[in-house]
Amino acid sequence: MEPKFHSIRHPLLHPIVLFVAAGLGLGVIFFFTSLDLQLAITAYVVIGITLLITLVDMFKTLKAGHWGLDILAVVAMISTLAVEEYLAGMIIALMLTGGEALEDMAAGRASRELDSLINRRPTFAYRLEADGTTMARVAITEVEVADVLVVRGSEVIPVDGELLSARASLDESSVTGEAMPVTKYPGDAIISGTVNGSETFQMRATTTAVDSQYAKIVQLVEEAVQSRAPMVRLADRYAVPFTIVALLVAGIAWWYSADPVRFAEVLVVATPCPLLIGAPVAFMGGMSSAATANVIVKDGGTLERLARVKTAAFDKTGTLTQGQPTVARIETVGGTEMETLQLAASAEQYSVHVFAEPIVQQARQQGLELIAIDHAQEVATNGVEATTVSGQRLRVGKSAFIAEVTPGFEELKLTAGETAVYVSCNDQLVGIIVLADPLREAATATIDWLADHGVEQMVMVTGDMESTAQAIAQEIGFRSEQVHASMTPTDKVDVVNAMKSPTLMVGDGINDAPILAAADIGIAMGARGSTAASESADAVITSERFARLADVTHIAKRTVSIALQSIWFGMAVSIGLMAVAAFGYLPATFGALMQEIVDIIAIVIALQALRLHRQLPSPHIGERSGLHQSLSIKG
Repeated sequence: MEPKFHSIRHPLLHPIVLFVAAGLGLGVIFFFTSLDLQLAITAYVVIGITLLITLVDMFKTLKAGHWGLDILAVVAMISTLAVEEYLAGMIIALMLTGGEALEDMAAGRASRELDSLINRRPTFAYRLEADGTTMARVAITEVEVADVLVVRGSEVIPVDGELLSARASLDESSVTGEAMPVTKYPGDAIISGTVNGSETFQMRATTTAVDSQYAKIVQLVEEAVQSRAPMVRLADRYAVPFTIVALLVAGIAWWYSADPVRFAEVLVVATPCPLLIGAPVAFMGGMSSAATANVIVKDGGTLERLARVKTAAFDKTGTLTQGQPTVARIETVGGTEMETLQLAASAEQYSVHVFAEPIVQQARQQGLELIAIDHAQEVATNGVEATTVSGQRLRVGKSAFIAEVTPGFEELKLTAGETAVYVSCNDQLVGIIVLADPLREAATATIDWLADHGVEQMVMVTGDMESTAQAIAQEIGFRSEQVHASMTPTDKVDVVNAMKSPTLMVGDGINDAPILAAADIGIAMGARGSTAASESADAVITSERFARLADVTHIAKRTVSIALQSIWFGMAVSIGLMAVAAFGYLPATFGALMQEIVDIIAIVIALQALRLHRQLPSPHIGERSGLHQSLSIKG
């Protein structure tokens, strides 16, 4: 039986459960008052309606290609009517309908965290009209790129954009997992789905609602909620041999004892219809725990494959490294460090190059006031040329670009992974800003954790030059033969296809999309990664924390373990009870009550997967705290 995610009502509030429970209550009264006819009529009505509903569901399940244990419940209920074990039959009916209701509630609880992310998506925005003063409330679908929006205190950011106001304080925990509020400045990127603090600010939309970051996350979550794990189909397949064994034991017991009641007694304890829903409940719980850890898993099958992963490949830039160049140091030539940074940032604020933002950000952190620019022009692939209001001529960019106006200087010698930005003023070299793309926090510890937990082979696949790749490889402890540099997307796919399955690939860029799709498990660093990578991946890490990879792997392994515990516990206890019933030591009514208890225990076992996010490995491998604040989930 598949989880029904539309309902999380208490199981006792389901109409069919109320009906069967009321019938069972009347049946108990009739039994103890010796009103046998009334008891029989009540049993036939209650069991008949339950059979009708069950047969319709069975037909739909079989039509969808899935085999369940409902057939045992059907045969058991019919047999109890045949041998006049009316109370036992109505208990089975209550077990069957109550089990489905429990499944509703358990699956609803497991998917509640995922649903909460969907339900809190923004639906409207306040757009500033052309006059600059009038503010109109519009549907989020009406927001267009370049619209100026007003975001009030505590509101959800409707679309991706850039800040226009002097500052803003945002809670990004629901998207990136960052527990502390993040302060933004004019021009900084703002992610949809994050929550504004107390101050109203203005922003310019850079995407429509459909293309926004939060919409992509919601789409991934919706796919996750609707999925069905291969492990669940594996649990369904257990039903075939289990049904055969149950019918065989019941038949032998009837033949040996020559008592048809024995047949009913065996089948009463062999009808764990809600039992095997432990697998889907466990997988939904595991996906929920992964969402708590800022990893959106698209389907339960990903968790099953990830639990068995043997090999892994990693992209470098934006995956093992932060993908955000930072200012490593400033080499002075004709000026001071502060002067070099101030001149560079003043010109770079007009550039869209990836190196521009870290330079401008560094100047802001240093408290430098940028120089007013009268004219600026970005020279493609070279740098920025600008003129200040006081007439200073600035050039910021490659050494060859600066050498055009300032010949004769020597280029700075760099180590692998570093890039130099040269700064000149009035045709004189002022200084050189060295940028580096640092390793992600806990990257080395995460890879060590994976190696300690069953990943036998790991490699780096990158399009970067060999020297740069080897420098990062040394930092994370990879040997030279584990590094595949200067690779095209096709080369990367070939490397992964040659590795032992199941294979994990972690990447973030557009050129990673083919390899993410080709790997058995593709995980995208999606907080700032490309849409193509996120769509090709099986799971998306929505924060910037690389250690989330260890978290989701841990969750996957524990989820599969919990699912199997639920399955084997239920089957083992049911077989034991069948053996007792086959020798006539378990009356039908008492056996039905015992089976109900077993089913509830199996579901409780499966619900352990909801708490997996509480014991993640990331705090033990160097990650920051604040793990449980994302998505506002308490588990």
